[in-house]
Amino acid sequence: MMKITVCIGSSCHLKGSRAVVEGLQALIARNNLKDKIELAGTFCLGRCQTGVNVLVDDERFSVSPETVEEFFENTVLPRLG
Repeated sequence: MMKITVCIGSSCHLKGSRAVVEGLQALIARNNLKDKIELAGTFCLGRCQTGVNVLVDDERFSVSPETVEEFFENTVLPRLG
């Protein structure tokens, strides 16, 4: 099971973390991947200047509401094999 963790701390929240979470939820549902991806939230991942910070397993990415679909298609889906 892949774990995707989205920072919902104050800096990332201001940069659109809620929209990133909602986008990921919709993409996971649309692709019927609820049994393969665990989506979680966390507070401060320590790189506030690069937010919205997203961890895929233990690798860090910077995602915005505008790039969430591209991130999902180019980063998440290929890792599911």
